[in-house]
Amino acid sequence: MWGKNSVPERGEMAMSLKAVKTLFLVAALYDLILGFVFGLFFKPIYTGFAAELPNHAGYIQLAAAYIFIFGIGFLWVSRNPQANTPLISLGILMKLAFVIVVFGHLLFDTIPVFYIPFAVLDLVFLVLFIMARGALKKVATA
Repeated sequence: MWGKNSVPERGEMAMSLKAVKTLFLVAALYDLILGFVFGLFFKPIYTGFAAELPNHAGYIQLAAAYIFIFGIGFLWVSRNPQANTPLISLGILMKLAFVIVVFGHLLFDTIPVFYIPFAVLDLVFLVLFIMARGALKKVATA
């Protein structure tokens, strides 16, 4: 995953352009599938985990649509990371927001347990997105 032409600076790992493209293709597929599944099948998911449904389906469907839309954005990044670098910053903010909300509620309240694995995965994506953005900045200045 790490490119042999990418030399890490002290305390940092470098990521190749191919690795960035692969990362965002995986992120795209993850968010496209997640958005689609939650948008259409949230009721059986919530019921299966004995979680309380919101008072209106639109709350979950809108969030699912946003996740799906981010999946499209990550697909664009996977095709041309340099041209779509601003989408990486938005992706970082999106993943950070979800991680903060889930872990914040986990610490101070309750949250349906099925959100926790998604927050852990988003934390991994968050770290990798930050590394990818840093690698692209180095390529742009080289």
